[in-house]
Amino acid sequence: MIELRFPYEGPQDLLPTIVQALEQVVDPEVALNIVDVGLVYGVAIADGRMDVRITMTSAACPVTDVIVDDVENALDDAMPPDLKIHVEVVWEPPWTPERMSGRARAFMGW
Repeated sequence: MIELRFPYEGPQDLLPTIVQALEQVVDPEVALNIVDVGLVYGVAIADGRMDVRITMTSAACPVTDVIVDDVENALDDAMPPDLKIHVEVVWEPPWTPERMSGRARAFMGW
């Protein structure tokens, strides 16, 4: 059973592949994957489109474009070719350290 760390709406058979793909994307500033850091706010699939909402730990994050590109590439490689992928960076609610997984907090020494 997958411990889901973000809201998901879509076919359940795609969920493990989505989680695995997102866990391959690393926030280079903290050297942890974006799922454990709590940057993924939600994934929804409908009408041939995947909408992914992510955030950054700060609006001044210098690697936002890198992370967005990595998310798009990881999902594009993992998902059916006819599925359109749209990644949106959102700022509400603001990211807080409470969104991090226990593994990420331990890694950070929190």
